[in-house]
Amino acid sequence: MTDSFETDVLIVGTGPAGGAASLFLSSYGVDNVVLTRYRWTANTPRAHITNQRTVELMRDMGIEDQITDKGTEHALMGQTAFCTSLAGEEIGRIRTWGTHPRRLADYTEASPTLPCDLPQTLFEPILVSTAASRGARVRFDTEYLSLEQDADGVTAHVRDRLSGSEYDIRAKYLIGADGGRSKVAQDIGLPMAGQMDVEGSMNIVFEADLSKYVAHRPSVLYWVLQPGAQIGGIGAGLIRMVRPWNEWLIVWGYDINQPPPVVDEAMATEIVHNLVGDDTIDVKLKGTSVWSVNHMYAEQASVGRVFCMGDAIHRHPPSNGLGSNTSIQDAYNLAWKLSLVLKGQAAPSLLASYDEERVPIARQIVERANKSRTQFGQIFRALGMTPDAPAGRTIESRKDDTPEGVAQRNELREAIELKDYEFNAHGVELGQRYASSAVVPDGTAEPAYERDAELYYHPTTWPGARIPHCWLTRGSETVSTLDVVGKGRFTVLTGIGGESWVKAAQAVSESLGLPIEAAVVGPGRELEDLYGDWARLREIPDNGCLVVRPDAHIAFRSSELPEDPTETLRQAFGAILGR
Repeated sequence: MTDSFETDVLIVGTGPAGGAASLFLSSYGVDNVVLTRYRWTANTPRAHITNQRTVELMRDMGIEDQITDKGTEHALMGQTAFCTSLAGEEIGRIRTWGTHPRRLADYTEASPTLPCDLPQTLFEPILVSTAASRGARVRFDTEYLSLEQDADGVTAHVRDRLSGSEYDIRAKYLIGADGGRSKVAQDIGLPMAGQMDVEGSMNIVFEADLSKYVAHRPSVLYWVLQPGAQIGGIGAGLIRMVRPWNEWLIVWGYDINQPPPVVDEAMATEIVHNLVGDDTIDVKLKGTSVWSVNHMYAEQASVGRVFCMGDAIHRHPPSNGLGSNTSIQDAYNLAWKLSLVLKGQAAPSLLASYDEERVPIARQIVERANKSRTQFGQIFRALGMTPDAPAGRTIESRKDDTPEGVAQRNELREAIELKDYEFNAHGVELGQRYASSAVVPDGTAEPAYERDAELYYHPTTWPGARIPHCWLTRGSETVSTLDVVGKGRFTVLTGIGGESWVKAAQAVSESLGLPIEAAVVGPGRELEDLYGDWARLREIPDNGCLVVRPDAHIAFRSSELPEDPTETLRQAFGAILGR
């Protein structure tokens, strides 16, 4: 037994949630240790879709260029095809991840970033290495065993897997980011809802030059629909691009009620050749694994000084590409709160807002991803592949010049369009609105959704929402509103006539010992709204005020200039910070 040592925050797991938590905390100057039982970061490219919100967070951390440089660019992500095999007949396509011209406008209006495709094998090392460069201590081959917590902190018992020695790490707070079979969540008794092991799937990672089948229709996903095939798992056979166009990951189902198959080289090669539709291609296998689809979420994300995030609290299929994105966003939500509490700038009660804000998101994305998985059923029915399909319907019958053929083609078109809810769910990805103790209501009703709330992002400055993006100018520089906020500190934004808010922010900053940035947006000021977009988006008059949290969500909004703005801000920050 070696001597124990201490840290402010101990993070169990170096995946997207744990690695991001360490990055954010290190960037905020918080001492942290992150450990993993493995010798290195992810060894398979499981997660890959990197949505706009996640790229925004990396932009805030100053490493957006690392993400976009290593990721497959947005323009190559979106010609998602449904086919009998890559070499076989194509049944339909859908433009995904905002690549349709109409949807691209929605995406570019909503954010200074665009989605990209960055496999987990490339993303995790960026998170962990940047965290380490900013002060985090990373311990590989270190297994979490158990924890005990008291009024002042948490003691974790761990094992060095190289030497076998066991020791303790004492932390003020502990984060369980140890995946879908989280021992931390189990040890603190998090209540869970839903079901594990709903369907069975296997992954096959391989190298093969498939450019002749895909370069003319670039995408990250190609769905293979074959009558009579075992379609469990995520709903259909999937050929997923890992690197264009020579590294791939196949997802294929198996019967969850039977023992998991042994996916040897012969079986894996046969599946690859079958889904590609060409048994002459040279296949270099890189790895195989079996896994199960889950439908489970935590009804509570923390107990005392222990917080869980990522797959530990939301367990679901990869549909919608929400997994790693939501995990990283969990970490972003908690990190600034821990930072302020540890620095004495907020009361511990602020941490309760993590559960209040992220538990509803966990449930939302688990249900959305599983609904997307089951919505493949409409495509199968349209192609005559389900027991309830009309008699005589087949994949071929969709070509018939008959009333039945017309009906089938219409049904198939509508079934494919329904997959918009999986591949273009912009509102799910970007539209979270928090209601918690860390948000001060302004007495107004939540704005209505003018379009579908899952498909479309609705910008608003209603307290709890993420600040809308638009482009401002600062001298010769063009910056997003999201560039003006963040960086681990609160921001107060006002317009001409609201200069008193800036003075008030300075006074409150000094009295609370809390960094608060304040800026006036208007002609001749440091920030100018030359396009006029901010005036349309801010939803307050010039002399109103927005208080934006470190995570870019609106904490407080005033549509008027009160007699004593200093006292108004003092009360607002008191409510937010529990002071």
